[in-house]
Amino acid sequence: MTAAVVAAEVVERCYGIRHHGPGSARAVLAALDEQRPDIVLVEGPPEADELVGWAADEALQPPVALLGYATDDPRRAAYWPFAVFSPEWQAIRWAVRRGVPVRFIDLPYALQLGPSPEARSGPEPEPGSDAPADEPAPRLRPVDPIGELAAAAGYDDSERWWEDVVEHRELPAFEAIAEAMAAIRATAPEDPRDLLREAHMRTVLRQVRRTHRSIAIVCGAWHVPALTAKVPASHDAALLKGRRKAAGKSKVGFTWVPWTYGRLASWRGYGAGVSSPGWYHHLFSTGSDDTGAVVTRWMVAAAGVLREEGVPASSAHVIEAVRLAEALATLRGRPLAGLSELTEAGLSVLCEGDELRSRLIERRLVVGERLGAVPDDMPATPLARDLAAQQRSLRLKPEALERELDLDLRRAIDLGRSRLLHRLRLLGVPWGEPTEGRRNTGTFREAWRLCWQPEFAVAVVDAGAHGTTVVDAATAKVVGSARGATVLAEVTALVEACLVADLAGAFGPVLRALDTRAALDTDVAHLLAAVPALARTLRYGDVRGTDVGALRTVTTGLLGRACAGLPAAVLALSDEAAAELRTHIDGAHGAIGLLDDDDLRERWFDTLASLVERDGLHGLLAGRLTRLLHDAQRLDRPETGRRMARALSVGVAPAAGAAWVEGFLAGGGLLLVHDPELLSLVDGWLAGLGAEAFTEAMPLLRRTFGTFAEPERRAIGERVRGGGAAPDAVEDGIDHDLAERALPTISALLGREVTV
Repeated sequence: MTAAVVAAEVVERCYGIRHHGPGSARAVLAALDEQRPDIVLVEGPPEADELVGWAADEALQPPVALLGYATDDPRRAAYWPFAVFSPEWQAIRWAVRRGVPVRFIDLPYALQLGPSPEARSGPEPEPGSDAPADEPAPRLRPVDPIGELAAAAGYDDSERWWEDVVEHRELPAFEAIAEAMAAIRATAPEDPRDLLREAHMRTVLRQVRRTHRSIAIVCGAWHVPALTAKVPASHDAALLKGRRKAAGKSKVGFTWVPWTYGRLASWRGYGAGVSSPGWYHHLFSTGSDDTGAVVTRWMVAAAGVLREEGVPASSAHVIEAVRLAEALATLRGRPLAGLSELTEAGLSVLCEGDELRSRLIERRLVVGERLGAVPDDMPATPLARDLAAQQRSLRLKPEALERELDLDLRRAIDLGRSRLLHRLRLLGVPWGEPTEGRRNTGTFREAWRLCWQPEFAVAVVDAGAHGTTVVDAATAKVVGSARGATVLAEVTALVEACLVADLAGAFGPVLRALDTRAALDTDVAHLLAAVPALARTLRYGDVRGTDVGALRTVTTGLLGRACAGLPAAVLALSDEAAAELRTHIDGAHGAIGLLDDDDLRERWFDTLASLVERDGLHGLLAGRLTRLLHDAQRLDRPETGRRMARALSVGVAPAAGAAWVEGFLAGGGLLLVHDPELLSLVDGWLAGLGAEAFTEAMPLLRRTFGTFAEPERRAIGERVRGGGAAPDAVEDGIDHDLAERALPTISALLGREVTV
């Protein structure tokens, strides 16, 4: 067979394409149908040759990407994305459906791995390049070939030139493009990395010529002159000398992963991305048999996007927008209305000049929100397979489109979803972000915002070093973090994480780490900062069916130490230190309210009562402790009023008085609305300040009142200027006049009638 091949004339055609160009994809298909090669060579990583056959599986739906990673450090990874309109993808599909061998001929990825194990996001985008994500340093091609050709043709927009010359015309232009690239490369400086890649491509091509008679090569147009030039094998061998041995020391793994059009358009690590993948998908899928269909169907889809958002867009709008787009194309001498004409026509007619609506169409159509898919039996890491199985069993499909998810933890499936999302966050896969949802109230509710990103595939591979299942990997990750934690708050956060993620295997080691760290930490601020997470864990443990009994002893001991250390911690504080300690006291106070422990609560309030009596206590803390004791009914209204009067007396510096008021009123002004005596004290103190003292106190008071809700500020203002109810109208804390005005509205809501 070899002798016959050598004796026969070898037919070798090199199809220079633009990566992700629909016109190039159609031209490649037509050329392959005409040539009928017995092997297809495609620019890409040769380590992925074994994955080519999966392109015949209908479950592998683009956009997808080849993911390559170093097996010893999966964070060193690179992607090779493919869309349905990518010429390489269409060439691969053409070959595998006909049983024609396919090989990738680019420089092996193992040779391209940088020496540093640090994760990188890759170089800056390079027009027309196919640089993978993992590069030691940004390398930009010396020239932009498409830009050069567009400028030579008199175009100031390279994208518009490419659309006119390639995307809107069906005639294959491979020979013309090859000649143009040869002319540009003849005078342009060369990129050393390109020379190395092309040397390897020529080496593979020489090997293939020995065994095949008809060869098709699909590669970036920039490389065509180098692959068709007569270069001695010795020259290429000298360039590659020693690199194959280095590649053998780097082990890499490859798999197919889903990709998105959004990432194809914006991901900075892939230089061959396109700015309008949704538009290119439309061009490729619509075809060119009826050129009018390209414009009409696009406008119909744009109108559909607006209608989904409640914006009226009629058939008349679509007709007029199509006419305007075609008229603009005619005036500009274009063979067919391009994306710029469609965008301008859509903005004028469909969007009525509203840029916000136009941006919505751009996001939904021009870029697109399509997410690819891979077969369930695709070779992957054990962790990735376990994750996919859980996603199927929990009916939680990864989607590129951001969506809200409300969970009711009393339902088994929602509880499982919550645990999975929390475990993934611990593994560095933030597929879901907790939010304050519409129904996110009570201990049984959770709200999430979900959006799957392609780079999560790398994070999953990286997390596989911790375990083969999601729960095992998350457990190992948490245990390792607890052992390495140096701050108490870090360990308490892990305790709460064990609860919400249901990591029973990590709970014991994390509790031991918490006990050890709490015993060593003497900083009261650290002890108080640790309380909220522990209290939430104790309070909500029963909701998730987690045994938290062992945690109660640790929490009680930690709070006891905080109470014992507070008297010394509140002395001689600066304004910044007082503000920080107040925040920690507020957090601990709210957390203690969650605990069903009367003895602990009594000890806490006794500590606060002893602190508020201390001389030299910072005004911010004195005011805050007074408010906490007042709200807990440990101080009655007359006593609270006397304390405020003393803090705002003439002998107290205005700044100290303002700090007291800030601490007392932090969190809301309803107390002043419903307590005229306290309001009168504050009002009288302010009215009695001199000009200089007023200027000194004003920033603190403005900061305090600025945190109040607008209705609270309005009500306080009305009472101060006499617009509200008179003080004698308030009896037993109830403003009867105000309540009477609200009765009709409340009765209407309850479906009752009331006579006022």
